[in-house]
Amino acid sequence: MPIRVLYSFPHKLGAGRICYTAWQQVSGLAAAGVDVLLFTGAVQKPVAAANVTTRTTLGLGKLRIPYRLLGTIRACALHDWIVARSLERLADRIDIVHTWPLGALETLKTAARLGIPSVLERPNAHTRFAYTAVEKECERIGVHLPANHEHAFKQNVLDREEPEYAMADRLLCPSDFVARTFREQGFPSTKLARHQYGFDPAIYFPNANGSGTSRPFTMLFVGVCAVRKGLHFALDAWLRSPAHNTGRFLIAGEFLPAYAQKLSGKLDHPSIQVLGHRNDVPELMRNSDVVVLPSIEEGSPLVCADAIGSGCVPVVSEACNGSCSHMENALVHPIGNVDNLTEHITMVYKDRTLLNQLRRTALESAPTITWTAAGVRLRDVYRDVIADSNGTKCNSDFVREALAT
Repeated sequence: MPIRVLYSFPHKLGAGRICYTAWQQVSGLAAAGVDVLLFTGAVQKPVAAANVTTRTTLGLGKLRIPYRLLGTIRACALHDWIVARSLERLADRIDIVHTWPLGALETLKTAARLGIPSVLERPNAHTRFAYTAVEKECERIGVHLPANHEHAFKQNVLDREEPEYAMADRLLCPSDFVARTFREQGFPSTKLARHQYGFDPAIYFPNANGSGTSRPFTMLFVGVCAVRKGLHFALDAWLRSPAHNTGRFLIAGEFLPAYAQKLSGKLDHPSIQVLGHRNDVPELMRNSDVVVLPSIEEGSPLVCADAIGSGCVPVVSEACNGSCSHMENALVHPIGNVDNLTEHITMVYKDRTLLNQLRRTALESAPTITWTAAGVRLRDVYRDVIADSNGTKCNSDFVREALAT
């Protein structure tokens, strides 16, 4: 009998970033044979699968409640309240509840009271850890984050998220790094479940002719150009390595203005090309040798899996270890270690044999990190959580107090 999941996502399914992740996750679950009852704030791209039933919470017909009108916290809370009330009526048709941050607390309380096992998606590191890490690095390099920036410290987000962490039976961690940040905050390993994210092989695939040798050595950065992604480390390492003499460093993404100003002297180097936001990232990856991502904190960046599927070797920090294994399908350095990153760039620049070997093993590993493979792995996590649910549900003081309110 198929697993029946109530999947609660408080944002616009199928839009960018985590909204894209959620869409792929639901599609992967459907392909893995899971029956999905999807509650989402809104839909930009529907999931066309017979075993997915979709209900929107922040709209009726073509009418939508603008997220800007309510604010993200209130919109997510409204979604959560609606899903929790619906779960009361659906309890006998649900085997497990899958929630996302900010829109989960009331749903998780209801699931616990009804005896339904629950999981909470963790698309990033523990948020308190992430805020602290970004704040320290901004202070170190002298970049000020606007108060409304997504990684500026927000107590109201922590006040909402941290009770959700406690209430869920399992926290879904897409990388060992994410799991580590929760253990460092006092969570037991038994509370953490490792799953994975993936890439779409219909979009990200290698050049038919293999890696190019007629063009210059090319390193690519893809993502929001902000402090947490560590672009400043990549620039330092690039300019220290001999690669900058004959190679090129492409930067695809929009800059935080204060960060761009801070890095302006290095960005002006003739080997560095700032491309801005791009819609041709798959093509850029197919025509690059390595993707660099020296993040100081992450979840499991999709750019790494996309690069592996494209035959473009990730050169990344250990915060990006979801799909990357050092000297197998990637080169992985300690966070903030510019010397080590410089060495890795120099290695793949000078040693084409090593670069081609890493590219081959990356492509060999690619089938294990597609979104289809991610759906199978998540289905198996559901099975484990359901099997463990009898007598092993989280019994923290917070849960007992929350259920009493």
